[in-house]
This record gives sequence, structure tokens and C-alpha cells, in this order.
Amino acid sequence: MTEQSTATDTDAAPAPITPPASVVASIRKYVAAEGGSASAVLQPVGAAGVRITLVGEGDGVLGDRVVRTLDEAKAVVEAVDGLEEAEEWDRALTAKATVRPSHWRRMAGWVAHQKHFPRARNRKIVD
Repeated sequence: MTEQSTATDTDAAPAPITPPASVVASIRKYVAAEGGSASAVLQPVGAAGVRITLVGEGDGVLGDRVVRTLDEAKAVVEAVDGLEEAEEWDRALTAKATVRPSHWRRMAGWVAHQKHFPRARNRKIVD
């Protein structure tokens, strides 16, 4: 029995990934507002996709967008001039980030406007 060499799908080059145009446009606008450069941390967030967290070089204001896959996130970073992928949240990047008070309030959700808080459900365990 002779073996024939046949081309398979794995031999073909993978199709290039096209990042979402709306995400690229908004990140370009963000980078321009930050003086032309920013860092991006790519963070998988489960079924929701991959979060692209942005830290601007200008004043360090945080921004973020979410795409479906890590490959799409990397394609976004490549498509935006002045955007550099940061490997992780290191000390220098964290120190550069500036979180506005409105961002803290938004992250706190309903707790931000409360005067009284419910009793802890595990109070019997703690006492």
C-alpha cells in the first residue's frame, strides 16, 4: 500500500483575524485622547470573552473594551498605532493607572449610595 501526500486543512495558513471595527475605532479615539500612546492588558473573562483594559500614557485614565477571543484582542492591539500590549499588571503599570471617582462609584453599584447595610448572613458563624 502506498501513501499519497495530500494537502490537508492544517497545511493551509490560518485566515487572518479581522478585529471588530467599532472596537478599533473607539480604542484609536482613546489613544489619541491620551497623547498617542497607551498600554493594553488582555484579560480573559470567561464566556464573556477577553477584556482589553487600557491605561493611557497621558493621564493614566482607565478604559476597557471586550472582544470574543484572545486572537481578536491581539488583532485589535496590532491594528491601533500607539497601543502596546502589557504582559501583566506590574508595579509600573498599576502606578500609572488613574481611577476617577466616578469609576469607583460605578464599580460599587448600589452600595455606593447606601446609608444602612443589611446584617451579614453569616453572623451566627462569625459571633
